[in-house]
Amino acid sequence: MPIKFFHRLSSNRRSRKTNIQLGAYLAFVAGAVNAGGFLAISRYTSHMSGIISGIGDDLALRDLAAVLGALTLLIAFIAGAATTAVLVNWGQRRKIQSEFALPLLVEAALLLIFGVVGANLNLYLHLTMPAIALLLCFVMGLQNAIMTKASGAEIRTTHMTGVVTDIGIELGKLFYWNRSTEANARGTVMANRIKLKTHLLIFSAFFSGAIVGAVSFKELGYQSVIPLSLSLVVIAASHIYKDIRLILKQHALHN
Repeated sequence: MPIKFFHRLSSNRRSRKTNIQLGAYLAFVAGAVNAGGFLAISRYTSHMSGIISGIGDDLALRDLAAVLGALTLLIAFIAGAATTAVLVNWGQRRKIQSEFALPLLVEAALLLIFGVVGANLNLYLHLTMPAIALLLCFVMGLQNAIMTKASGAEIRTTHMTGVVTDIGIELGKLFYWNRSTEANARGTVMANRIKLKTHLLIFSAFFSGAIVGAVSFKELGYQSVIPLSLSLVVIAASHIYKDIRLILKQHALHN
């Protein structure tokens, strides 16, 4: 049963239910990585709003070194998202089952590198901090694009601004007073309860991940991301295994 569940999470045959389930888990991962990453390098890496605003501030202050540093983080995030797009579109063209599993595996590999090598890099943090920040921004861009592609841009997992805004909108609809004759004539305001529940779940998962990520990083250091990496491998493994078997079988037939 667990194998079938993980198999559905990374399947190229998507449903709203599997999108929500994968989105919630990836939001948990993003919250954990973002919080743990802040403790490692004193910078959040999962959302670009602050970085872009910082570029404006640094330009005004004529701090060109800070501007260039922030631009590289922005480019790393974009490059991560572009990598997902390339992998997913390549998988669709080749008609393989692991089009979404491939970027998940790349994310798992990068988090594993961060977890295994990070402790050693920490000895030279003043030199390695830019590389760690670039790696985490790339990972967050990669992950955000996975759910954006899988859900048709309905679910995003690495930043909560849009999620919290949608929660507020739906709560406003939910508590809207519909009893006036004029309001009823124009149509009753109704909250989208399914959308509200989805965004509350995504928000809760990110928040829980942030708490777990911060506490575990404080106790275990960089190694705390290794379980997250291995969990992504488990989610991606079955489809990648099937595709490898199919490729080997086709190769054997041609020979």
